[in-house]
Amino acid sequence: MTLVRAKKHLGQHFLTDKNIAAKTVESLRPAGRYLQVLEVGPGMGILSDFLLQKEGLDVYLVDIDTESYQFLQKKYPELGSHLINTDFLEMDFKALFIGPMAVIGNFPYNISSQILFKILDNRSQVVEAVGMFQKEVAERCTAKPGSKEYGILSVFLQAYYKVEYLFTVKAGVFNPPPKVLSAVIRLTRNETVELDCDEKLFWQVVKAGFNQRRKTLRNALSSLINKEKMTNEPMLDLRAERLSVADFVHLTNAITLNR
Repeated sequence: MTLVRAKKHLGQHFLTDKNIAAKTVESLRPAGRYLQVLEVGPGMGILSDFLLQKEGLDVYLVDIDTESYQFLQKKYPELGSHLINTDFLEMDFKALFIGPMAVIGNFPYNISSQILFKILDNRSQVVEAVGMFQKEVAERCTAKPGSKEYGILSVFLQAYYKVEYLFTVKAGVFNPPPKVLSAVIRLTRNETVELDCDEKLFWQVVKAGFNQRRKTLRNALSSLINKEKMTNEPMLDLRAERLSVADFVHLTNAITLNR
């Protein structure tokens, strides 16, 4: 079977280490919470081989690369319509999947943030995600308040998921090898159905705060707050990186009350 060429414009770095592939797949913990699993960017199927061996899972593969899709059609003819040739970022989860599901993949590094925001947009269905990311992105996802890595992605993910850094992966286990280290993280949906605040405003507050992260929130949020009514809010004298998810919820409610 002709091998698939890694394409730079798709950010493809194919994993070649079967031990890492097995360890990544074993990081999924369905435990009766879901049956459906979607693998993103399977390439030549090194993760898929292990995923399809797991009993009781309804596995779907999606790849935007037509060459990978055709390779996988020959490798897994039994998958039929569960092998999908489309852009993961354009998928309609509610139309394709019924109920809870998981997402797994060796994700293209050039669209890492977009993939994570797609998962966030579908948080009512995606109860778990296990993925290989650039190490720097993995550290941003798991960062705690006060660290330089802590940012918009950290807050949004941690608002709805428990985020765990599982293990680091060296460049040599990929073809072609990336110029950076990689890491596998796991997202586990928490019990927050909705935040205890105006969620749309919460997102605006977090984005505005970190888009000018060197400024205090009083200045960074000047277009969102009533400065005269909020002179006594101590959180406004801090920078965004100091606030936890709960702090941002508190601040969002304070802004709502004082408009």
